Amino acid sequence: MLYELRVYDVNPGKMKVIQDRFRDHVIQLFMNHGMKVTHFWEDSDEANNRLYYVVEHANMEMRNLNYDRFRNDPEWIEVKRISELDGPLVKKQESIFMQNVSFFDNK
Repeated sequence: MLYELRVYDVNPGKMKVIQDRFRDHVIQLFMNHGMKVTHFWEDSDEANNRLYYVVEHANMEMRNLNYDRFRNDPEWIEVKRISELDGPLVKKQESIFMQNVSFFDNK
């Protein structure tokens, strides 16, 4: 399993809008395209204006295929367009890819 930690530096004043977009649309769209969000956080220091979430992927090839399908989904294109009528929500996005180590079992 490949885990992708996605970090969003959110533009000022856009945190509620991006959280609403994830809650109302994006998480379900991800699931429709084979991507499972397992964790979701906002920075405990509001001044950082950051969102973090983890997406599970079978491997990098499936991750890339699923994101391509998601990005070209007409529903996503429209949701993004409408939610960004007053400007982009994200200033910067970073992905960190992780996998389990053999010696740790969190059960």
